[in-house]
Amino acid sequence: MVGVADPAGGEETPGAGLRAELEAILMVVDEPAGEERLAGVLERPRAQVAAALRELAAEYTAQGRGFDLRLVAGGWRFYSRDTCAPAVDRFLLDGQQARLTQAALETLAVVAYRQPVSRSRVSAVRGVNCDGVMRTLVQRGLVEEAGSEPETGAILYRTTNYFLERMGLRGLDELPELAPFLPEVDDVEAESLEGTMIAEAVAAAAVQAVGGSGEAGRAAPDR
Repeated sequence: MVGVADPAGGEETPGAGLRAELEAILMVVDEPAGEERLAGVLERPRAQVAAALRELAAEYTAQGRGFDLRLVAGGWRFYSRDTCAPAVDRFLLDGQQARLTQAALETLAVVAYRQPVSRSRVSAVRGVNCDGVMRTLVQRGLVEEAGSEPETGAILYRTTNYFLERMGLRGLDELPELAPFLPEVDDVEAESLEGTMIAEAVAAAAVQAVGGSGEAGRAAPDR
């Protein structure tokens, strides 16, 4: 058992500080986090971090939590527990005929125009975390995985044929051009003000692509 000294001088307690830090980090990761990276960030020995992660995973399983901690693709990440899949599916599918909110439409549009693109990049362009919306769009079949980014290993996403069907498009080349909407800059950084302008631009272009059909508007709700 990995432990840290009790400040009062008593027995060592399980690495509460380390475990809490690991939980906090894993709550916000976009992709599975490797033990080496976690150890470097927390300035702890890799063996200590690995042991703490396995303790947490075993604890969640023993307690029957609705989520578990898995080692996948060389890294750790939280996942909904398999036995809770029916409840999660009902939550995600509830109201699937509802119109897309502006936030969900923007997220879908960023994927359409920047694909293949990672979730972190989509979040950077929009200026807010898009994980929940992306999961919903994947669940609805509008977006799918498209391999991984060579430099970072981040999962890339693209739109699906179902997206084209709902948009009434024969191909992505029928999406309206972004040029009329974009600011006059050569290189737009996602984290800058221009990033927000791009989010607004792709949303406007997506609305134009949908036209008056309203098909995409009924595809999925925002989360």
